[in-house]
Amino acid sequence: MRIWLNKNFGFSKGEFNGLLFLIFIIITLKAIPIIYSAYKPIEKDEPNLLAKIQKIAIEDQKYAKTVRDRIENLDAKKVIKLFNFDPNTLDVEGWQTLGLSLKQSQSIINYTKKGGHFYKAEDLQKMYTISPEMYKKIFPYVKIANQPKTDSKAYVPFEKKEYVKKAPVIVDINKADSAQLDEVKGIGGTFANRIIRYRERLGGFYKKEQLMEIYGLDANKYAEIEGQISISAGSLKMININTATFDDLKRNPYLSYKQINAILQYRKQHGNYSGLADLKKIVILNQEVIDKVTPYISF
Repeated sequence: MRIWLNKNFGFSKGEFNGLLFLIFIIITLKAIPIIYSAYKPIEKDEPNLLAKIQKIAIEDQKYAKTVRDRIENLDAKKVIKLFNFDPNTLDVEGWQTLGLSLKQSQSIINYTKKGGHFYKAEDLQKMYTISPEMYKKIFPYVKIANQPKTDSKAYVPFEKKEYVKKAPVIVDINKADSAQLDEVKGIGGTFANRIIRYRERLGGFYKKEQLMEIYGLDANKYAEIEGQISISAGSLKMININTATFDDLKRNPYLSYKQINAILQYRKQHGNYSGLADLKKIVILNQEVIDKVTPYISF
C-alpha cells in the first residue's frame, strides 16, 4: 500500500507512518464508547422505589387537605354580622364582617379608590364579587349618604356675543404707534410692528404705496387699508449725501452695499455732490433707485 501511495501521491515513508497513526487514533476514538457501554455496570432501581414515590404523593395529599381544613375552619370561625353601612366609606374589615372574603372586600375597596361610586343600593349588583345571595342579604342594610350627583356634561346655554365693529379711522402712518395702527381694519399687531420697523429704516413714508414693500402686505391688503391711512407732509428724515457715512446710508433699504461704496468713492474722487445730475453719473445707480432715494437725501 505504501508503494501505491508513493507512486500515485508521492507519499514518503514518514508520511505513510503518520497516516497509519491517524487512522489508528480515529478507530480508537470510535471504539471507546462501544467498549465503555459494553463493560459499564447496569444501575438497578431500588426494589421499593415505587413504594417510596407513592408514600410521598400520599403525604402531599394529606398536607393539602390539612391546609384546606384549616382555611375552612378559619372561615367558619369568622364572625358574620349584618349592620347598616355606606358602601362608599366601608373599609376592608367591614366588608369581611358582612361575610365577604378578603379578596372580595379588597376588590370593592379598589373600585372606590379609583373613583367608583355607589349612588343607590342597586349599584352593588354591578360588583361581580357580590353574589346574588349576598346582595339579597345585605340590601336592607345599605344606607348611602345623600350626595348630589354631579354631571360634568351639564348643558350650558350658548351666550351669543355681539360683534363690535371697528369704527372707521384715518391714521397717519408716519406718526402712529402700534396701538393706533392696530385700530385700522385689516392691520393687526403683527403688521403694525412691521410697519413701524420699516418706517424707522426708511426715515418715514412719502407715499402710501411704500407699504406694499413690507413683507406680507400685498396689493389686496393694501387696497383694504388704503382709505384708512394718511401721510403727513415734511416728516421724512433727510440724509446729507455730502457728509453721510457708510452707516448712515446702509439703513436705507433701497441701497445695496456696492451702491453705497460707489457713492462714497465718487464723492472722495470728485468732491461733494451738487445735485441729482452727479448721482446719475454713478453707473450702478439706475433711475429707479435714484427716484426711490431722492426724497431722503439732501445736498
